[in-house]
Amino acid sequence: MPVESGSSVSSRQAKQKRKSHSLSIRRTNSTEQERTGLQREMLEGQDSKLPLSLRSNLLDLFGQIEREFENLYIENIELRREIETLNDRLTAEGQTIDGGDLTKGALKAKASHSTSQLSQKLKTTYKASTSKIVSSFKATTSRAVCQLVKEYVGHRDGIWDLSVTRTQPVVLGTASADHSAMLWSIETGKCLLKYLGHAGSVNSIKFHPTEQMALTASGDQTAHIWRYTVQLPTPQPVADISQTPCDDDIDFSDKDEADGDGDGPNECPSIRVSSTTLRSHQGVVIAADWLVGGKQVVTASWDRAANLYDVETSELVHSLTGHDQELTHCCTHPTQRLVVTSSRDTTFRLWDFRDPSIHSVNVFQGHTDTVTSAVFTVGDNVVSGSDDRTVKVWDLKNMRSPIATIRTDSAVNRISVSVNQRIIALPHDNRQVRLFDMSGVRLARLPRSNRQGHRRMVCCSAWCEDNSSCNLFSCGFDRQAIGWNINIPALLQEK
Repeated sequence: MPVESGSSVSSRQAKQKRKSHSLSIRRTNSTEQERTGLQREMLEGQDSKLPLSLRSNLLDLFGQIEREFENLYIENIELRREIETLNDRLTAEGQTIDGGDLTKGALKAKASHSTSQLSQKLKTTYKASTSKIVSSFKATTSRAVCQLVKEYVGHRDGIWDLSVTRTQPVVLGTASADHSAMLWSIETGKCLLKYLGHAGSVNSIKFHPTEQMALTASGDQTAHIWRYTVQLPTPQPVADISQTPCDDDIDFSDKDEADGDGDGPNECPSIRVSSTTLRSHQGVVIAADWLVGGKQVVTASWDRAANLYDVETSELVHSLTGHDQELTHCCTHPTQRLVVTSSRDTTFRLWDFRDPSIHSVNVFQGHTDTVTSAVFTVGDNVVSGSDDRTVKVWDLKNMRSPIATIRTDSAVNRISVSVNQRIIALPHDNRQVRLFDMSGVRLARLPRSNRQGHRRMVCCSAWCEDNSSCNLFSCGFDRQAIGWNINIPALLQEK
């Protein structure tokens, strides 16, 4: 009678042990056998230095691992179904279900010791999540409420910038990559006027502080000043839109915008010739703004310079140089002769023209990436936003370090600050618009779903303090501008 060696005995015992373990998880059928046979044939046809028996053994082991994962996957699906059932019961009864209930029904028949441990974990998780839900409801009772009021659709390309007039009649202006700027009725959403004087993308639009004049900057290396006359149409009744707490909206879709609005408004008068054309830049003019009083304007360009012009004579008064890379934005102080310019060189500069004989400049290095915009507030603050996903609030009296830093999850584009409520609106590359107070506390996030909100990058935001229906506007590369009604509770404003 042949005697087995010790190694062969141990090998046989290990194989039997492995077989006995695999019996509990194996579900062999004709399809699996055919697949295994096919895999064996494929292995035999492959070039490998491993012996065929070892490769076959490895194939068996990987097959067992696959079936093990299959069983775990099936059990996971069953557990998910049970959790959904418990979720529905929690929602209906408004109470925490005891973890012992998880071992009832079909789950109990399939549960083992590990499942009982999972039940205990689920019990703890449900208690924790329920308490979070309750606390979140308490926290949202005083949050800002955001309501989408009107959509302004008609541009054939993305909208870079928007602004609201400071004089009556109050209208909305948009600047688009389709080489046009449009004026809109805020109440009806109808296009009132279209400016077609530029030969390139219109990158910025700002209105004169006292007269019906608009200033636009363009990729054609010029800035234009043009006069407009509009008559507001009679407002039409608008269907009631239920108010939505800003932070509770869910991003449902990432669908492309419809192409049905590509032809734009049909009955919209147009202007093709500017009153004044400002030429001096050697690159794209990315932004422009009026100095206080409206007698001078400042422009920012990709030629790394900002120019100060006299409106009446169209002459270049000063060329503001010093930035190491392209400028991205410029903004003027609402009551003082101050200008702030931002650049891709990660800095923004404060230019002081209050003393005619001295034109001082201060450089601020608070960001680590492109400064996309820097704006003044009515008080003594400057707010800067950057591609480094931060927004910083600065005190003009002490600009050594920011007094508040807001960290976000996406690059920040052209920001705006509410004059009355001192709220910062942050448009993001990720299609979101968030609201913060001056101390950096988050107040709200504007709704964004497949039914409302932006579907592309949000390029700019602008506040309107004189309109009752819409007090915040946003625009993006989905070719539309949106008017929002933002209701900030008094309790939050006091904070």
